[in-house]
Amino acid sequence: MSNAVVLLPGFLADGRVFADQVAGLSRDYAVMTAPLAGDSVLEMADHVLASAPPRFALVGHDLGASVAAEILRRAPDRVERIALICANAQSEPPNAAAAREPRMVRARSGRLGEVLLEDLPIGALANSPHRNAIRDYWIDMALEAGIETYLHQCRVMQRRPDQQNILRRARLPALVIGGQHDTVSPPRRQDFIAQLMPRAHLEIIETAGHLPMLEAPQTVTRILRTWLQAPAPFVLT
Repeated sequence: MSNAVVLLPGFLADGRVFADQVAGLSRDYAVMTAPLAGDSVLEMADHVLASAPPRFALVGHDLGASVAAEILRRAPDRVERIALICANAQSEPPNAAAAREPRMVRARSGRLGEVLLEDLPIGALANSPHRNAIRDYWIDMALEAGIETYLHQCRVMQRRPDQQNILRRARLPALVIGGQHDTVSPPRRQDFIAQLMPRAHLEIIETAGHLPMLEAPQTVTRILRTWLQAPAPFVLT
């Protein structure tokens, strides 16, 4: 059972995206959220490792999931278990990387708010009475992060490494969470990631899309708690 939990937010988000999970898990665990700082996934991983506890359970969403996988590669002895939420184990395809360029140009011209509506389309969230409010909450975080962070993290996403081999070699308890309505990181991608990892458990949340921590907060917290409490049996590697 892990005593420390490190939470990594996704693209343009901050610790507020994990508000329910921090509140729900802090009664029993030392929980910290770590910002994504650095010019690459590798540098972001180093930045997190510099302030993380000696050993910890690691949870990453979206870009934070890519950083989590890199942390596992760089410091496997420090990661007790790993959870990936709405993740992508592959590098960004050339067409997706190219499609970012005109959005970045528009963002530089003062149209960041407009561009953010395309980076997280409303259809990537589950159709609920709170869908617009949840996206607005993310957009507020992204606008607070600012144009330079937007451009910086876009470049990091464009250069994101392929991490399939890292996950194939992962022998620790793993959890993969996806949202049934996520069009950014769809369920089939989460299933693929779970099948890569020898000891992964897959959870697809029917009432969520790309932001399950906000769309189905109690469900995500419950799933994480169950995963954290599960014993880690001895495995020969």
